[in-house]
Amino acid sequence: MRPPKPRSRPDRVSLRHYARLFREDILSAQPARLYRAWMAEFRTPFFRSYLMNQPELVKTVLKDRPGDFPKSDRVGEGLRPLLGESVFLTNGATWERQRRIIDPAFEGGRLRDTWAPMWEAGQRIVARLSERTGTPVEIEAEASHAAADVIFRTLFSIPIEDEIAQAVFREFRTYQRSQPILNIAAFVPLPRWLPRFFRSDTKRAAARIRGLIRQLTEARMAAIRAGTAPDDLATKIMTTRDPETGETFSTDEMVDQVAIFFLAGHETSASALAWALYLLAIHPDWQARVAEEAEGIEGAFSDMSRLRISRDVFRETLRLYPPVPMMVRENTCPERFRDRDIRRGSQLVLSPWHLHRHERLWEAPDDFDPARWATENGKTCARDAYIPFSAGARVCPGAGFAMVEGPLLMALIVRAFRIAAAPGAAPDPVAHLTVRARDGIHLVLTPRGPHEA
Repeated sequence: MRPPKPRSRPDRVSLRHYARLFREDILSAQPARLYRAWMAEFRTPFFRSYLMNQPELVKTVLKDRPGDFPKSDRVGEGLRPLLGESVFLTNGATWERQRRIIDPAFEGGRLRDTWAPMWEAGQRIVARLSERTGTPVEIEAEASHAAADVIFRTLFSIPIEDEIAQAVFREFRTYQRSQPILNIAAFVPLPRWLPRFFRSDTKRAAARIRGLIRQLTEARMAAIRAGTAPDDLATKIMTTRDPETGETFSTDEMVDQVAIFFLAGHETSASALAWALYLLAIHPDWQARVAEEAEGIEGAFSDMSRLRISRDVFRETLRLYPPVPMMVRENTCPERFRDRDIRRGSQLVLSPWHLHRHERLWEAPDDFDPARWATENGKTCARDAYIPFSAGARVCPGAGFAMVEGPLLMALIVRAFRIAAAPGAAPDPVAHLTVRARDGIHLVLTPRGPHEA
C-alpha cells in the first residue's frame, strides 16, 4: 500500500489563491512539477523565490557557502511570539555564539546520559496505550504526549506529569492550533518597526508558554547557584560558557532556547513517531520485523546498536514525511544558478519534502521501503538528497538525539502492540508547523502475547 501524499495544485494560480492555499497547507499549495524540477522560480509583486532541488545547489547553499545564504525571516515572522531570538531564527555572530554554547550539550557522549529518561518515557507511553487497546486511538496526540515527556525528562529532569510540564504541554497545543506557518510578512516584506498582525490567541498562548518556561529556567538557575541542579541538558547548556567571550546565556536568552528545544524536540519528534507507526500499520511485514528486533532490548544504552531495522524504518519515515517540509534562505549577493540571474535578497527554498520524493533521484520515491538504505541508490541519495535535519553548519544540533528517541519509542510500542490502521480514509498529510495529518492518524492497538513477533 502506497503511503498518502497531498494532492498538488494546478501549475498556474493567482497570488491571492496561492497565499490562501499556502496558509492552509504548504504542501498541496505546490504544483506537481516540483517533484521533477531541479529548480523552479516563483514571482510575486514583492519578491522572487526559487525552489532548489538539484543536489549541487542544495550543497552550495547549506554546506559550501552557508554564510552567503542566511536564514530568511519570512517564515520566522510567524514564530517570533514564541521563539524570540532563539538559535532557530538568528543569523551571523548571534547565531554563532548561540551554537558555541548549545552544541556541547548534544555531543555524542551526552546521548548516553539522555538514554535513561527516554527509556522511562517509552515505558510510560506503553503503559498509557495499554489502557486504549481495542478501539481507535488518535496516535498523533499520544505521540505528542510522549515526545513532550522525553523533552521534560531530558531537559529539566521532570516527567510530563509535573504541574508546570502539564501546563506547558496544554498551552503548546493551543499554540499549534492557532498559529499558521505564514504571517502576512511572509508575502509582503514589512519594515521591522511595523507591528505584525498575529492572532490574539496565538500571542496569548506564546506569552503563557514563555512565562512557564521562565519559571523552570529561573528555578534551575537558582539550583545551579545552590549546587543542587541535576546533570541534565538544561544544566549543561546553562553552565556552558562561550569559549570566545566566557559568557553564559542570560535568563531571557535561555527562555528563547528552551522554547525552540520544545518546538524542535517535541513537535518534530511527535510528527515523525506518529507517521512511523502509521507506516508500520499499513506494512505489517515491516512491523513484524521491528517487533522481533525489539524483543532483545532491555534498557541498556547498548540496545541502540540492535535497533538497526528500527532505525531504517525511522529514516524512511523521515524521508517520506520530513517534519519540517521546507527551509528558506536568502542570498546576500547576486548569484547565477542554472542560467538564471538571482537578485540579491531573493528567497531560496530548500524543500526536504520535494527533495526526498524527487522522481529523478530516488527509485520508487513514493513507496515505503526501509530496505532502500542498503542499495546503491539509497546510499547515494542519503548523501546527496536527504536532509530531514538540514545539513552543513546549520544542521539541527539535536539530530543524533532524535535518531535515538524516535526508533526507541517506536520499537517499544511495536513490541507491546500489534498495530492496524483504523477503518476509514487514509490520513491526509498537511503542513502547518510540521507535517501532520489533517484529521489525525487513527490506529487500533492489540496487545502482543509473550515473545510474539
